[in-house]
Amino acid sequence: MISSKLKHAPNVYAFTEQGVAMLSSVLRSKRAVQVNIAIMRAFVKLRQILSTHKEFEKKLKELEEKIERHDMDIHDIFEAIRLLMGLPQTKKVIKGFA
Repeated sequence: MISSKLKHAPNVYAFTEQGVAMLSSVLRSKRAVQVNIAIMRAFVKLRQILSTHKEFEKKLKELEEKIERHDMDIHDIFEAIRLLMGLPQTKKVIKGFA
């Protein structure tokens, strides 16, 4: 949707990867073939970037979960040390309650 604040919308032309492939069956000039190849390579590169981003996002989530587990483990270790030393346990706060 184009914002009503814009006086003139820019002319934007976009093709899907399949549209570019269809163009190659119609346009047969040397320049058209070169442009078609460049566009198809851009689509390949875009897919690679998106794939890498998803893998990075997955690894980041795994690392975040691992750190959260480590935080709980460290908390449990400190509680065990307090028990062994005869110190009072820390208050357990249930989220949402004071």
